[in-house]
Amino acid sequence: MKSFYIGNMEIKLPVIQGGMGVGISLSGLASAVANEGGVGVISCAGLGLLYHKSPSDYKNNCIWGLKEELRKAKEKTRGIIGVNIMVALSNFSDMVRTAIAAKADIIFSGAGLPLDLPSYLTPGSKTKLVPIVSSARAAKLICEKWKTGYNYLPDAIVVEGPKAGGHLGYKNTQIEDENYSLEHIVPEILDVTRQYEAEKKCAIPVIAAGGLYTGEDIYRLISMGASGVQLGTRFVTTEECDASVEFKQTYIDAHADDIKIIASPVGMPGRAIDGEFIRRVEAGTERPERCSFHCIKTCDYTKSPYCIIKALYNAAKGNFKKGYAFAGANAYLSQKIVSVKEMVSSLKSEFFEAEKSRQNIN
Repeated sequence: MKSFYIGNMEIKLPVIQGGMGVGISLSGLASAVANEGGVGVISCAGLGLLYHKSPSDYKNNCIWGLKEELRKAKEKTRGIIGVNIMVALSNFSDMVRTAIAAKADIIFSGAGLPLDLPSYLTPGSKTKLVPIVSSARAAKLICEKWKTGYNYLPDAIVVEGPKAGGHLGYKNTQIEDENYSLEHIVPEILDVTRQYEAEKKCAIPVIAAGGLYTGEDIYRLISMGASGVQLGTRFVTTEECDASVEFKQTYIDAHADDIKIIASPVGMPGRAIDGEFIRRVEAGTERPERCSFHCIKTCDYTKSPYCIIKALYNAAKGNFKKGYAFAGANAYLSQKIVSVKEMVSSLKSEFFEAEKSRQNIN
């Protein structure tokens, strides 16, 4: 596995750990991945539920929570720590400003187009900006907007395919369409980045994500031209993952037909593990009576089938009567809980085995 650079930072293990909320990837998981040479990522979604410094002040609790998680991560590692900040969050601006002020190494931003992300950079800031996209069109739009508006280009681009867990940037009809698979969209986005790289004489590494699980998957995507990959699902069943043991066990117990596409209050389809709560949502019995958070810009609780932030928080704590687990398409491959070090070692072995097999064929 070759290292690559995001700006001036060398990513020694070409693996970014995907940001997973609420409370799935915090400082514990992020620091463990960073210690293995990858990029550890803290999800800032719902931090105000995990931190309660100011009762009834969700937004300020989120700010405090992000500062605390970054502080804890930096105490545990000298590696690279990123923050995942969804554009759809109502406190997007607060979270971006906080991440930059707290010197997060990288901001990853998707679930919408982060068209104004460079505007938050401050003089002397070293935080790198990495948008998450699902199409070449979105990648080009962001590159052009950032270039013309801010004289800035993405420090890397994550391209997330339709097999990802959580919210998907696709229509339901596109999720199973091979024309939207990573194998199709990665080369298209590489074409976009090469144009801007040549024009600005810079590097914009492309990071493939969505449904990737094995070292063989990593080898396949890097062979296609990706500089690295983003993995979320496989990191869930690690000892250092910040979710409850019950949450991790849900992945281990899942079968392929348990993983389904659901409608999220965010306004996007999502991929999750089926369960009691999802069935009650489908029956229309989980409608929220009020909203204490207004966590998502597009969510109207009077029309929402359920409160997503509470559902994800409850699941992370192991309460599946009141929540559900987002998961990638290959979550059912999870077999046991291991350390991040063991998991990374397995990925490397799988990668080198795939590389060896390819060389033998050639």
